[in-house]
Amino acid sequence: MPSGVGRGKDQHRHDHRPAADAEQSTEEPGDQADDDQLHPRILGAVEDGLGLLAALSGDPTRAAIMLDVDGTLAPIVTRPELAEVPEAARVELRRLVSRYTLVACISGRTGDEAYRLVGVDGIAYVGVHGLELAPEADAWRPSLHAFAEVDWPWLEDKGLTVAFHWREAEDDAVARSELEAVAAQARASGLEARWGRKVLELRPPVDADKGTAVRALLAERGLRRALYAGDDTTDLDAFRGLDGCEVAVRVAVASAESPSGLREAADLVVASPAGLLAVLRVL
Repeated sequence: MPSGVGRGKDQHRHDHRPAADAEQSTEEPGDQADDDQLHPRILGAVEDGLGLLAALSGDPTRAAIMLDVDGTLAPIVTRPELAEVPEAARVELRRLVSRYTLVACISGRTGDEAYRLVGVDGIAYVGVHGLELAPEADAWRPSLHAFAEVDWPWLEDKGLTVAFHWREAEDDAVARSELEAVAAQARASGLEARWGRKVLELRPPVDADKGTAVRALLAERGLRRALYAGDDTTDLDAFRGLDGCEVAVRVAVASAESPSGLREAADLVVASPAGLLAVLRVL
């Protein structure tokens, strides 16, 4: 078993080291991105944004590539169980695992679910927005379980969080109003209520998020160069987790549903998982 950052019984980080993988994928002609193909994919970039990528790829043994999963590697779908990571993305992830000291997926799913969805060995999988690395979150399971019993058609019980989706609701405003009441009840019981892309997530009030996960993973390996890519509110925490790094590249996978501030906090902005894939191909 790999050494972990946290030691809670529900830590589901899988840190499979790189192994030979004979599986190859045939790409469509023109899929391989060079600089000419990459530029149209980037909607916004800080000055010398591509130079930041070069600083990572030039010495990958000193760098980490860290990624959200849903909406970042896997396109957003109506229900989480329908999500798929394209095989072209898996090909790039296998290549990155062979080059970089650390490749990690930090997901709102459990670590086990993230591993099942991504399906690439050699990646460190951290689940439930970093809560799997926080043993103190366990004490809040009974409170969360009570909300997992709420009658809601698109409910996800992740053990350490409970998520209420409404992407398939007939009326967004009505669904949001009903969930506002759930959020108020959760706060009254001491839980945190966080809003994301068509989702309300209830979670323990502990100091653990994607940012703490980013810092823990980098510290464990002594790395100070990293890229993180994400598309939602919790990914802003991960962006902040790169503060103080020698080289930090924050990639926003932006859409009409992206939270306020995601673009502004990013060094590079792309419009979709396909745009992120173009970025990964130059690393």
